[in-house]
Amino acid sequence: MTTRTSTSLRFAALLTAASGFLDAYTYVSRDGVFANAQTGNVILLGIDLSDRHWHGALAHVWPILAFVVGVAFANLLESTRAEHVVAHPIRLAVAAQVVVLVAVGFVPVSVPDAVVTVPIAFVAAMQIGLFRTVGTLSYIAIATTGNLMRFTEAAYAGLVDRDRDARRAAAVYAAIIASFAGGAVLGAVCTRAFGGPAAWIPAGLLGAALVLFYLDER
Repeated sequence: MTTRTSTSLRFAALLTAASGFLDAYTYVSRDGVFANAQTGNVILLGIDLSDRHWHGALAHVWPILAFVVGVAFANLLESTRAEHVVAHPIRLAVAAQVVVLVAVGFVPVSVPDAVVTVPIAFVAAMQIGLFRTVGTLSYIAIATTGNLMRFTEAAYAGLVDRDRDARRAAAVYAAIIASFAGGAVLGAVCTRAFGGPAAWIPAGLLGAALVLFYLDER
């Protein structure tokens, strides 16, 4: 049941919406640093290094490193070494992200950005390490480029080759992309309106995703 829940479209939509929200949240509230989109952080790191803005460059380094550690930790959770210690790694990852975001919502703007971006990047990396499929389709919850490419390929096959499975795949990817974009819009609006406590909104989305496990089991 855990596998079925974590690979469902509704679960993916909640995670993806939360991810889009968080990238907008940290970008707006934390001086242009992304929580999840490490491609953006690498580009901004390169720009800061070229301009010799060492402090700005360092702000992008910490979430990148946290992301690397988070992916490694996700692999550990999935390994045989942890299966006797952690019974439900997927639920643990979602619950950890909820706890982090609730805590982040209390952090004042005056606190260094890394206090917010590092833990968010860590739990986002756990996401990408544990949640990669909707049914049999691969997707990425914390970014949209790969999903957009797969949507285009599936839509082409559905329209040109009259492939019904491809049309269904295109609809799934469209929903995931829309969730990410909607989350980003909501994140920007809410962060400007509420500031730091806006982090509690994606915490609520992830909390709803966590509830799905228990609803499905019942």
